[in-house]
Amino acid sequence: MSAPSPAERFARAAARSTHPHTADFAEMQRFELDDFQIAGCHALEDGRSVLVAAPTGAGKTIVGEFAIHLAMLEAGDKAFYTTPIKALSNQKFHELQDVYGDDQVGLLTGDTNINASARIVVMTTEVLRNMLYADSPALRGLRFVVMDEVHYLADRFRGAVWEEVIIHLPPSVKLVSLSATVSNAEEFGDWLDTVRGDTEVIVSETRPVPLEQHVLVRGDLLPLFDDRAGVATAQVNQELLRIRGGNAGGFENNRRAQEYRSQRHAGGRRQSWSGHKPTRASQAPRIERIDRPEVVELLQRNHLLPAIFFIFSRAGCDAAVQQLRRANVRLTSAEERTEIRQIVDELTFTLKDEDLAVLHFWEWRENLERGMAAHHAGLLPAFKEVVEELFRRKLVKVVFATETLALGINMPARTVVLEKLEKFNGEARVAITSGEYTQLTGRAGRRGIDVEGHAVVQFTEGLDPQSVAALASRRTYPLNSSFRPTYNMAVNLIDQFGRARAREILESSFAQFQADRSVVGLARQVKDAEESLAGYEQAMTCDRGDFREYSTIRRELSDLEKINRRDATAPRRLRDERQQQIQSLRRRMQRHPCHACPDREAHARWAERYWKLKRSTDKTRQQIDQRTRTVARVFDRVVDVLGALEYVAIDDDGTTVLTPAGRTMRRIYGERDLLVAESLRQGLWKGLDGPSLAALACCLVYEPRRDEAGPGERGLPRGAFRAALDATQTLWQELDDLERDRRLPGSESPASGLAPAMHAWARGLPLDSVLTLADMAAGDFVRWAKQTIDLLDQISLVAEPALAKTARTALDSVRRGIVAYTSA
Repeated sequence: MSAPSPAERFARAAARSTHPHTADFAEMQRFELDDFQIAGCHALEDGRSVLVAAPTGAGKTIVGEFAIHLAMLEAGDKAFYTTPIKALSNQKFHELQDVYGDDQVGLLTGDTNINASARIVVMTTEVLRNMLYADSPALRGLRFVVMDEVHYLADRFRGAVWEEVIIHLPPSVKLVSLSATVSNAEEFGDWLDTVRGDTEVIVSETRPVPLEQHVLVRGDLLPLFDDRAGVATAQVNQELLRIRGGNAGGFENNRRAQEYRSQRHAGGRRQSWSGHKPTRASQAPRIERIDRPEVVELLQRNHLLPAIFFIFSRAGCDAAVQQLRRANVRLTSAEERTEIRQIVDELTFTLKDEDLAVLHFWEWRENLERGMAAHHAGLLPAFKEVVEELFRRKLVKVVFATETLALGINMPARTVVLEKLEKFNGEARVAITSGEYTQLTGRAGRRGIDVEGHAVVQFTEGLDPQSVAALASRRTYPLNSSFRPTYNMAVNLIDQFGRARAREILESSFAQFQADRSVVGLARQVKDAEESLAGYEQAMTCDRGDFREYSTIRRELSDLEKINRRDATAPRRLRDERQQQIQSLRRRMQRHPCHACPDREAHARWAERYWKLKRSTDKTRQQIDQRTRTVARVFDRVVDVLGALEYVAIDDDGTTVLTPAGRTMRRIYGERDLLVAESLRQGLWKGLDGPSLAALACCLVYEPRRDEAGPGERGLPRGAFRAALDATQTLWQELDDLERDRRLPGSESPASGLAPAMHAWARGLPLDSVLTLADMAAGDFVRWAKQTIDLLDQISLVAEPALAKTARTALDSVRRGIVAYTSA
């Protein structure tokens, strides 16, 4: 590295004098900070909040870590680091422990509580939301909150939590919002500036490790873009277009493209990547995909491992590992295999031998020793953690993953392979979006290790290189709010602020901010239209009389005549009535003074334009009415339901206060908050034993697949459980009717599909029997068990003493074995 110039030395000295903490922090890092990271740190050191939007792997978390660094400089200051998922919280917890020591860092993820009073606490966003509503003492001294992956705000199930936290954090707390690159970062930043005060928006679209885009055509890796055309034009490689058109020329042209690449990259930084010898142009073979073992071999031969293959199917991920296993693929050395076995055994030693057999542990470990693994939501969380750790250590070389891997877990690869550009969304196969493509390929390229990352799309019949290029070129996607008031949110807001102030707070949500911004454009349309309407009205003015009145009669007559012609099969009585109306309108029209005007038809043409524009303008006005104060109107409907059920008392003047039942609901979170609160109040679950209460709680959190049939009466636990479930189902129907009467969307019926398995698990049955009953992967069962535990924990805190004791017993019976092992 060359010595800095005098100008660079002067700039650094000036920066140190104005931002000494940033300079000190920068010297502690392994990499020289990028401009956007320095800008973010400067904003925090200047006392501002900050939104940093940057590509995956760009290093935006550095800005969050600087906020923690600042908090630790002042005795008594605290910093919270929030993440959307527990796995990310666990990862960040260990990273911060390495920097600040075990005694300074805590972890709160709902089911894990480690050193909660520490000065640095990592937590899921829901935990922080609950702390804010409870006015937790832990908030005292809080100076910074880092919200990692803040673009989760768009998640339709959990996104509202991010907005709640942002709105309710004390004004003294500075917010560090870290987001993927979104196309409306400035809009989001404007909202943050409105609700949080002075907020700096920093957007970077530069990847620290450049990304090379390729299309894998049989055994050839062809560049997606033709760099000879210049980066700015991003012209698609003409070779790919010829192949798409069926004129591949027996790969003769591909060979020339590879020779061009070899010449262009002389010196060895890149290679001619080919797995097949070119055939004669006259053969023009059909282009077929090569098998996965060949793809892996091609990547290994050209030093493009480790790689992540994104396959949008769990079964596909597992099948891919088996395919490599059958092909006897081995990607590791003897020393690496020994190290892998030691790490796996160390991280899974607490699992019981009988559970290991059910989980196919030994086959899974052998696959890891070969250097390959699957990663998806059906995998036991403990196993996913092992895969992530081995991949980070470069011991596992190939991972076949579903898109869940793109959600912020630190698993960068040299290469990302996309086998298809479409996925099943639960209803149909749909093309992935440019945002999804960016998130997935963002995993390619390891900072400090790789000169460049590689994204590889496999060629398939019907693949359009232009479409791939469009996905690869558009780096951004919009961040749209999914915020909506819930019952729990309503009672907490009313309790803390009163109803009127609660409405104002909700109107400050990003959802309303976006709706209001869209209204600005609509209002401008209405204003322009009103000017045109005035002109049309002037043009149709008639000196004989009111031509607008006359044109109204003509329109009514014309509409009625059309209806009569279309509805020829209507009953005679109805047709006769219409005919009488038509005759009446004709007489009125003919008697109107404008009917005799010699310029009548010219006026009529202007009138037709007037009415057409007026109809369109009226629709736009309706849109404005619907969007203005939409969030507050939904809140009012929610409060109406709460009032009807006596969770709140509403005076004649609109003053709203919580009843004892409403105070109970403050501590019940989740999609079923109202159903849970009302079931507890009505005593529907009294008399249940621990396993039955666990099974019933499972019915309230479980979301079955669309094609999944329920267990029917025969599969459900016997005794008091069935009566309690029937009563809960009946209550749900009543609440659903009440909600729909208030123009609220209602909810899905409780699902009992997993109840038999959860009941068996809580009774202590072995894992193999429970997974057979559940008919699902171990990872899925653990996930639903964790959510069941969360609900049982809430019940244990708010229910009457006997039921609370049962809930604690049920919770302990579910939190065992593989469920207790992992905190993810």
